[in-house]
Amino acid sequence: MGVADEVDYEIHGHEMQYVEVELDPGESAVAEAGSMMYKDASISMTTVFGDGSAQTGGILGGLLGAGKRLITGESLFTTVFTHNGKGKARVAFAGPFPGSILAIDLSKHGGKLVCQKDSFLAAAKGVQIGIDFRKRIGVGLFGGEGFIMQSLEGDGMVFVHFGGAIRERTLAPGEELHVDTGCLAALEPSVDYDVTLAGGVKSVVFGGEGLFFVKLRGPGKVWLQSLPFSRLAGRVLANARPSGQGESSVLGGVGDLLRGD
Repeated sequence: MGVADEVDYEIHGHEMQYVEVELDPGESAVAEAGSMMYKDASISMTTVFGDGSAQTGGILGGLLGAGKRLITGESLFTTVFTHNGKGKARVAFAGPFPGSILAIDLSKHGGKLVCQKDSFLAAAKGVQIGIDFRKRIGVGLFGGEGFIMQSLEGDGMVFVHFGGAIRERTLAPGEELHVDTGCLAALEPSVDYDVTLAGGVKSVVFGGEGLFFVKLRGPGKVWLQSLPFSRLAGRVLANARPSGQGESSVLGGVGDLLRGD
């Protein structure tokens, strides 16, 4: 394709990572709204409708790109950062919660990456951000977190943020792997995926693992995340106290006893 800008980068940190992107004069990076950490003064910011990719569709193309982002639950707008000065300039983007940032060169993965719908952080300008639908009944009706996946297409570098620790696996042709719907972070387009029931009635009611899991079939690479944001948010909500007393409160244990918890 040869349309995406070439950018250099460096990832910093451990549990709370950020990526610093180095731009040459005239180069641009596109990022999720609100992800910027800092930038050099010579880098300008422009809010665009859609994904900011190099499209020739005019207003209609922008509406289409924005519509795809709306379906995946993202903002209608992205921010384009362009280096307008001389020499090198840097802009940094931070992950929204504890986890890991992966830098993936799309040209080495078939020109496309399918990932969780909230994982996109930033990319070289020219990468197209869309959606990945699967036509199967199981995926359409029961997919939950795994139904609407995000599609990143092009030949440039993309930066995606996943929760917790990351496990990369390469599946052989026909090899099958079962993954919790929230723990599937990303996969190459050559990997087939579908959503299926986790087990019988007893497993569904008492197992605590959710109703469904994703069935992956190789060949290709998949990336798994140990802490999907939905699981983190669920634990926070489950431990919230209506009275404002958290677990660290002196009266927290007494309150639990009086309530019968």
